[in-house]
Amino acid sequence: MTVELVRTDHHVHCTGSGGAAGSTWASVAAARRAGLESIRLVDPVHTSSTQVPDFLARVAALPRIPGLEVLTGVEATILDASGRLDVPADLVAGAGGVDRVLIAAHRFPGPDGPWSPARTVAEIERGLHPQDVLDVLVTATVRAMSTVDRPQLAHLFSLLPRIGLHESALTDDHLAAIAAAALRTGTTVEVNEKWRCPGPRVVLHLAAAGVTLVGGTSSTEAATVGRYSWVAHAAAARHLLGVR
Repeated sequence: MTVELVRTDHHVHCTGSGGAAGSTWASVAAARRAGLESIRLVDPVHTSSTQVPDFLARVAALPRIPGLEVLTGVEATILDASGRLDVPADLVAGAGGVDRVLIAAHRFPGPDGPWSPARTVAEIERGLHPQDVLDVLVTATVRAMSTVDRPQLAHLFSLLPRIGLHESALTDDHLAAIAAAALRTGTTVEVNEKWRCPGPRVVLHLAAAGVTLVGGTSSTEAATVGRYSWVAHAAAARHLLGVR
């Protein structure tokens, strides 16, 4: 079942999350003021990360707020075309660990490792076909969903504008592959306010397929937790078309 997008914020960075200024408690209190039903506090990780137990302990020590579910997650980058993720080998997702592993394509998952946007654009200019780029990105994303327990796709397709491409170039087969993998692996897909993605066409396709969608702001300060414009439009479009 699709969760009401604007009543969730499943991508919030707080103290201890690279550059985030807001305290953990301030973010949770802001979620309550925004009328949210759930918030996911997220810590970025790499293969060398060791701070996850401390992050989980900090969240577990927060005072309870009736009516607000406080969840945890870590955000990891797709490293290459195989779908390999930049996560510590001992990461636990589920009982005793984080609630979700957020999968993000911060850079293009090339065959030899992550490519910067500049390199990806240069490869396209040298003859790499844009459809091949999309094929690799979608395939790597599908593969990444199978590499960890309890995945969540973070700001899906946010990379495209940075490499000169647009979601409109994605085929129905691309979207069907993402939806099928999400359903098979129990992956939630985040509709992200900061990055304004995925767009309405992708959101409606995933919702119609039965994929669980959640809202996310990528907030780094309490003032923006659960504050939606883009996500609210996506939720309204879904309701207008009768997609649950």
